[in-house]
Amino acid sequence: METIIPIKGKVNYSITLDASVWIFDDRKVELEEFLKFDNSTEKNENDYIKTQSERWERERTGIKPPVNRSIKRFEKERVLTGSFVIPLAPFLENADPIDNELNVQLISENGDSYVLTMEEAVNGFLRFSKDGKPLREDGPVHFYYGDGANASDPYKHISSIVII
Repeated sequence: METIIPIKGKVNYSITLDASVWIFDDRKVELEEFLKFDNSTEKNENDYIKTQSERWERERTGIKPPVNRSIKRFEKERVLTGSFVIPLAPFLENADPIDNELNVQLISENGDSYVLTMEEAVNGFLRFSKDGKPLREDGPVHFYYGDGANASDPYKHISSIVII
């Protein structure tokens, strides 16, 4: 199974993503944590502020991409057995879309196509692993809206991302 996903279309830089290496990326989030949606706005605001401050710090210090320096034993166990998602935003930012008013088309291996607004895509997440292994049967990645609207039925078999 191919884990390479191109981002192309109306972008300044066509880039290629390799989902097989995201397990080592600090931006990954455990699926279970991602799927915990709490209606508490205070908690969501605090999480948002924390996430934004961490992103600001990474930008300020120039660390791109944030890759684990080393994986501790307990972290290694979690990586080998966990299911993870990664935000799509940094990859879209690196591709540098020509206009922020464009749409994003997710194309699946079986011919299905899903059109999202740029905002929906930027807030979305890509699932790339299940139980510590790549998504072989219905991968290479799944797409989840940032608000979890399609948590029970994510877009599957995503093999290409086109900015239209």
